[in-house]
Amino acid sequence: MRRRSRAGGERAKSQRHKAVTPKRRSAPESVGQETDLARRTRERDEALERETATSQVLRLISKSPGDLELVFRSILENATRICEAKFGALILREGDRFRFVAFHNAPPAYVELRTREPYVRLIAGTALARAVATKQAAQIADVTKHQPTRADPLRRSFAALTGARTLITVPMLKDDEIVGAINIYRQEVRSFADKQIGLLTNFATQAVIAIENTRLLNELRQRTTDLTESLEQQTATSEVLGLISSSPGELERVFQSILEKATRICEASFGTLFRFDGRDLQPVAQVGTPSELIEAQRRLRSPTPGGLLDLVIRTKRVIHTADRAADAIPGLAARFGGARSIVGVPMLKDDALVGAIAIYRQEVRPFSDKQIALVTNFAAQAALAIENTRLLNELRESLEQQTATADVLRVISSSPGELAPVFQTILQNATTLCEARFGALALCEGDAVRIRSLHNAPSAFAEFANRGPFHPGQKSRSVGQYGPSKSCMLRISERMRVILSVIRSLSPNSAAIGQY
Repeated sequence: MRRRSRAGGERAKSQRHKAVTPKRRSAPESVGQETDLARRTRERDEALERETATSQVLRLISKSPGDLELVFRSILENATRICEAKFGALILREGDRFRFVAFHNAPPAYVELRTREPYVRLIAGTALARAVATKQAAQIADVTKHQPTRADPLRRSFAALTGARTLITVPMLKDDEIVGAINIYRQEVRSFADKQIGLLTNFATQAVIAIENTRLLNELRQRTTDLTESLEQQTATSEVLGLISSSPGELERVFQSILEKATRICEASFGTLFRFDGRDLQPVAQVGTPSELIEAQRRLRSPTPGGLLDLVIRTKRVIHTADRAADAIPGLAARFGGARSIVGVPMLKDDALVGAIAIYRQEVRPFSDKQIALVTNFAAQAALAIENTRLLNELRESLEQQTATADVLRVISSSPGELAPVFQTILQNATTLCEARFGALALCEGDAVRIRSLHNAPSAFAEFANRGPFHPGQKSRSVGQYGPSKSCMLRISERMRVILSVIRSLSPNSAAIGQY
């Protein structure tokens, strides 16, 4: 048997030993590569989640302009979830206070408390006070160990009520001014990371964008509303003026149109337009007025002392009452119509009261300055319509008197020396112009008076007239039962003086007519 040399044996043993030795150098490199991959994957997923949440909020802002509550809730939900917090709240600045406006997953008892007491003020040492002072995010790692919290019973009760431990407040900035803040809370002691703070800052910026968009949208809507109201008011005013010009003298239609437009545009429940003759008020137009109130207004002659209409008459100014039912003297409209908010506007002609417009709401909702200005404009139009009607009536009366005078002159010229047809024409025109029931023309015969002509006289009066002359002091039942009122006689006398003055100046028989 061949013996192996010692050296060869050692080489063989050495080779066998090297063959069984495992390689351990590559294993640590493989584990390190897996950890790095997991970290990169996690960071990618977190970034994707943040971008998705941001995109969702921006999309919600664009889809729901003006709906701040929905946007705020979405911001809080995403902020609380991504930042691994328990609950969140969003507050807005109002002067020197902050108001809670949105919550997410907050304890019900805390939501109830902040709904009942929504305002908080800045208190030194709080996260909110620090965020306002620095205009940067401020967090408290453990509110139970925070000295200002431990010293304040209210803050201790907040921690006990909500179980909050770590909290962060991120300011919402517009033009470097604090407009609000986002607060999120953890119920364990665990500070928020820088990336989470950056995400919350981004959400705060989005909340400010939503607020600004809502402000701009509200301004646009308000301008649109103002333009619409202005156009509606101008249209209503134009329609009333058109009605006044197209229907001269038809005051009832004008009054009704004015009141309908004033009641509708001013969103009133009902309204009444009154005429005033210097002593008494008379309702001449109604819109939506309850029947009991209509009956009470018909019986009204002088307004209730201290009431709406009494104040309008005495001051000749607009009277606006927010809640008439709460006044010491509620008045007819409150008692019979359930009126609450009321406005009364005088109708003036050369500072003389000719009427009033009163519109009423059956709920406590004061009228705006624009609505009161509109009713004031309508009151001026109503006064204009009254004046136009007065001038038109005077013109018509003048034309009628001139026509009557021409008729008399034509009879005089066509029948010289014949007084009977002249008297009959004079009497007929006088009775018609003065809107009298019948007429009589008498001549003086010494101390007596003889009726020489009759127009449309009743048979009993005609029988009395045919008996012969009578003395002015003589009383007669036949005359008395047909006698006109004193005011009517004054009006007839005035109009007849005008007619006869013209006839006397033009008629060759003026001496005979002068005996009338």
